[in-house]
Amino acid sequence: MAYGNYPDLSLVKRVLVVKMRHHGDVLLTSPVFTNLKRAMPQAEIDAFIYKDTLPMLEGHPSISQFLLYDRNWKKLFPLKKILKELSLLKKIRNAQYDLVINLTEGDRGAIAAWASKSRYRVGFDPGKKGLLGKRNIYTHIVKNCPHPRHTVEKQLDVLRRIGIFPTGDEKDVSLHIPASSSQRVQEMLSQEGLSIGGYIVIHPVSRWRFKCLSTEQIARLVTALHQRGEKIVLTASPDPDELQMIDDICSKIPEIPILNFAGKTGLKELSALIGFAKALITVDSVPLHIASATKTPVVALFGPTSDQNWGPWMNPRAQVVAQRFSCRPCYQDGCGGSKMSDCLFTMPQSMILDAFDRITENLGTGSAAFKLIQTN
Repeated sequence: MAYGNYPDLSLVKRVLVVKMRHHGDVLLTSPVFTNLKRAMPQAEIDAFIYKDTLPMLEGHPSISQFLLYDRNWKKLFPLKKILKELSLLKKIRNAQYDLVINLTEGDRGAIAAWASKSRYRVGFDPGKKGLLGKRNIYTHIVKNCPHPRHTVEKQLDVLRRIGIFPTGDEKDVSLHIPASSSQRVQEMLSQEGLSIGGYIVIHPVSRWRFKCLSTEQIARLVTALHQRGEKIVLTASPDPDELQMIDDICSKIPEIPILNFAGKTGLKELSALIGFAKALITVDSVPLHIASATKTPVVALFGPTSDQNWGPWMNPRAQVVAQRFSCRPCYQDGCGGSKMSDCLFTMPQSMILDAFDRITENLGTGSAAFKLIQTN
């Protein structure tokens, strides 16, 4: 047996990478595709992801095609849902992949690897979780690191397991932002009298409320930044709960001219908006990872979740703000399952402002935006 038991990548003509997770998780897979193409320029590389996460990888130069699973299928009658899934598995089988990589521990990616009948099937060690015999689906098992490890590095372990060892900038996250999205955002900013690099984006929301500060804290933060002369843009997804939280913040400070872009941008436009910003202040959510791609200065607010696993990545102007509570990261949905996290609700405003000062010190106007324009 050869040292490392690496597969013969010269035999690989078609590759499928599976990542059935949320938006930020999918964006952080971008270095996997970049390095696969670098190691196997002869191969066509496809991605199997949820349909709604497509903007996170759409336009990636290393990806040939996308196979999309629509989460709405879960709402269909059981038989119709099964037929949809079987049709997709048949498509995977007919594609004749030589290598299938499952970047998640879930069963759906393992089933896709099994259905592919590919020569090489790579996945994380499932232990005793999931389908019976799941471990036997894979030809190459990736060991799970027992210690905190950034998600990007964890996913790159899959490549290391097959003999690909990225270094330096090869590990960086990338995000394609179409020129049309950048142009639309510039028009939106112009209509509001804002210039590139002349505003701060605050993204205080998450689908999981336990990752968020209180609306009172955000209102006080906006007030403090406004008193410094900063222009504030608030963002959120179209989710009704997130929009309600933004409305609550705005209602507490009606005298401050906030620009409320919540729910008004798609993911590509949101990315351009962050890329053009002077800085971003955000909770543990997808904008944090967008900032890692655009290199926008960012203050990342962490509570129950781990900044070691999900914090800023290769962003020289990034600061994590988290309190030194003995219990964090607890990975719980609020203290005692209450949906409210004391480590965030008691976070002093001074910690956030001090971090903001550090990331914006000696910052040239529009530096991140200039880079963004140049790459479109």
